[in-house]
Amino acid sequence: MRLFAFLLVVATMTSIEESPIFGQPLEGDTSAGLRVASTICGNCHEIGSGTSPTTAIGPKFEDIANLPSTTALSLRTFLRSNHGKMPNFLLSSTDTDNVVAYILSLRRP
Repeated sequence: MRLFAFLLVVATMTSIEESPIFGQPLEGDTSAGLRVASTICGNCHEIGSGTSPTTAIGPKFEDIANLPSTTALSLRTFLRSNHGKMPNFLLSSTDTDNVVAYILSLRRP
C-alpha cells in the first residue's frame, strides 16, 4: 500500500511538472533569454534558426527543447550544475529563468 501511495505521489508530481501551468516558467522573458543565450551559449550551440556557430560543439537548443525529459525543472537543474564538457558559468536566477523560458519556447507543439 505504501508503494502504491508513493507511486501515486510521484505520478502526480510528474504530471504537475509537465503541466503548462505549473511546469513552464511564465515569469521568464524569452527575448531576454535569447540575448543571454546568444552571449553565453552561442559560441557552441545553435540557439535559434540562423544562429549556428561556425563550429557547433553542443546540441541545438531546439533539439534540447524537444527532448521528452526537458522540463523547466530539468533545465534549471542543469544550468545550476557543473557541466562536464561545457565551461562552468554562473547565471543569476533571472537569467536562468529567462534562458529556460527561451529554450521551452522552442518546443514544437
